[in-house]
Amino acid sequence: MQLDDLYRQVIMDHYQRPRNLGDLEGGTVTVDLRNPSCGDEIRLQLLVEDGIVKDVRFRGAGCSISMSSASMMTEAIKGKPVAEALRLSHTFRAMVRGEDVDRDDLGDLEALQGVSKFPARVKCATLAWQALERAVGHDEADGGTN
Repeated sequence: MQLDDLYRQVIMDHYQRPRNLGDLEGGTVTVDLRNPSCGDEIRLQLLVEDGIVKDVRFRGAGCSISMSSASMMTEAIKGKPVAEALRLSHTFRAMVRGEDVDRDDLGDLEALQGVSKFPARVKCATLAWQALERAVGHDEADGGTN
């Protein structure tokens, strides 16, 4: 099996059977984002206690890249300190922009590396990550404030 085929299977598995899909009761923050260029939407809910992402859920509508990225992200950040989740976000976003990054901590997220070849899809892949950064007050678009 080719590596590209394996990556496609991982992406489709997360799209068809998303992890952490649903609503989070008792969450500490909810962020709704929409990609106006393609219509992808996400609602990200986090439960953060003592600087740890204790739980995370999402709901959304969009393409396979957007929804599988959200699913993979929720798996990757659950149980992690917020600072570690943010480092992962920055690494992931750099990877899909085609930058050279250390992929050791990416796990399944590495399957989305091919998005860098399709600039129009980068926004799809990063929508959930933008919601995460906004949720924890480190949104690059507004200088790191919420």
